[in-house]
Amino acid sequence: MPRYQTILLDADMTLFDFSRSEREALRATLLAHALPWNEGMLADYTKINAALWAAFARGEIDQDFLGAERFAALMRIHGGRADPWQVNHSYELALGETAYLLPGALEFCRALAGLGLTLAIATNGLPAAQRGRYERTGLDRYIPHLFISMELGARKPQPAFFDRVCQALGVQDRGSAVMVGDGLDTDVLGGNRAGLDTIWYNPGRLPLTGPARPTHTAASYDEILSLLS
Repeated sequence: MPRYQTILLDADMTLFDFSRSEREALRATLLAHALPWNEGMLADYTKINAALWAAFARGEIDQDFLGAERFAALMRIHGGRADPWQVNHSYELALGETAYLLPGALEFCRALAGLGLTLAIATNGLPAAQRGRYERTGLDRYIPHLFISMELGARKPQPAFFDRVCQALGVQDRGSAVMVGDGLDTDVLGGNRAGLDTIWYNPGRLPLTGPARPTHTAASYDEILSLLS
């Protein structure tokens, strides 16, 4: 019998090609709101967005503020008179429509489903975007559960996020569950705090930094499958 019976999977850059979706959705959104689009805009947006998501993970801001502030900050740098709340709403919808998986992700999920384990996606992403991509990519055929921080009222790496996921899935023994994801500060650290084993998905073979301590590290989907089966 496999050691882990419940597998929690991160979404962005673990299964979804978020970088590609982000670029396409951002371009479409900015042009639709008569805002400039160029490589500088993309670079600045990426920095602003990353800083805001880090603040969100630390519990310093909520997701509503995050969504609007990233575009407000972008317009403070590059100009523009659009309503940041409306721009963010458009962006979330566009992001849900730009659904791309990382190479091999669909086959990986199909193989996981064949193991007969309880599978769930556990993400901090925006509900409209994550649900749209979850359905459009066909992951809902293999992974029956999707948990999103904004809908749960708690975020990774907060233990409350994992408490609510485990409760919903009926996990009694946390030693039988594992969190799989690319985020050290969210997936791995959150699993550490919640008493879950973790698999750090690290295809770039990046060095381990910060307080997070993964139980396992995997550089490919095949390595993850070997650990789980």
